[in-house]
Amino acid sequence: MAHPNSTIVNDRFASRLALVYAGLFLSWGWQLPLFPVWLSARGLDPAAIGIVLAAYQGIRVVAIPAATRLADRHGSLNAAITVAALATLCAMALLGSVSGFALILAATMVFGFASAPLLPLIDAYGLKGLRLRARSYGPVRLWGSVAFIVANLTGGLLLGVLAKPQLIWLIFAGNCAVVLATLLLVRVPREARAPHAPSHSHLAQRRFLAVAAAGGLIQASHAVYYGFATLDWTAKGYGGITIGVLWALGVVAEIVLFALSSRLPPSINPISLILIGAAGAIVRWIATAFDPPLALLAPLQLLHALSFGATHLGTMMYLTRSAPEGGRAAAQGDIATANTLMMAAASALAGLLYGAGGSHAYLAMAGLALAGGAFALIASRIGRSA
Repeated sequence: MAHPNSTIVNDRFASRLALVYAGLFLSWGWQLPLFPVWLSARGLDPAAIGIVLAAYQGIRVVAIPAATRLADRHGSLNAAITVAALATLCAMALLGSVSGFALILAATMVFGFASAPLLPLIDAYGLKGLRLRARSYGPVRLWGSVAFIVANLTGGLLLGVLAKPQLIWLIFAGNCAVVLATLLLVRVPREARAPHAPSHSHLAQRRFLAVAAAGGLIQASHAVYYGFATLDWTAKGYGGITIGVLWALGVVAEIVLFALSSRLPPSINPISLILIGAAGAIVRWIATAFDPPLALLAPLQLLHALSFGATHLGTMMYLTRSAPEGGRAAAQGDIATANTLMMAAASALAGLLYGAGGSHAYLAMAGLALAGGAFALIASRIGRSA
């Protein structure tokens, strides 16, 4: 087992996991702001874009539980991650070659199905390996956020250079990096599980269900931001560089939180972090709904450290402490499934609300964050063994 104080450079497991996170979030850092722009360039209106984004999220509900339970059953996390990465690359190539709403919708669903298991499988792999090495999750995961910033900044520049119909191939290049990085992952030992033990025992725990609902609702409150922020800021006259910097500001704040996560006081438990995330999201979306000037919009982006970062860290901390042995990938996958279900519904709603009321759609997102905070309060009142 690696010494707890070993650095990422000296720890092959942590450094290669960091590389995978970097590749994945480089790809996502281009995909999140640029994919809706590519869809718009293909002739889709806001409502159609919302449907495509919702379908992308919705199909993941089928793929994630199946892939994570197979990985738990066969103990093949490394192989499952690589297969998912290769399938994602092929699906992205298919998506870039089609046109028209129906074909784009179908290809996006293929892409969503293939890519869905990647992050929960990587997180399950990472949480397991880091726990065995007594390492913290945040300082390794932050390299994904660093890559996300690089993608935001370069994506903002390339948005003003590349023809919008070519943006899909930039996302494809990011997926190539993911495939290469997954091939370097260190193998983790199989996790023992009693014969015939169910891979879904966590679903009988009320506390787990409350945490899943809380995290899912708060993360789903980002639907308008993820789907329409770039289009909204472009319509308001902001250039590609400014838009890239705005996206990057939120992730910088997230990185700081991840870097300091191992130093958080013991009094800040997983549920506390999720509650902090809900509060940050409520403030962020209410303020963003009223078209704040750039001087206010920029600092509001720093609340991403709370709305996303604190919520995500709280959820991961809960899984590290509470996921059942031999069912960690399934528990991770079910959290991801809850997130995708709620994000799918929120994305469809976001398309309709943004098309009808522009940035006022953020007010509905504040309502989702408030509901997430309520579930976190419920989780805090349920005993750990419930």
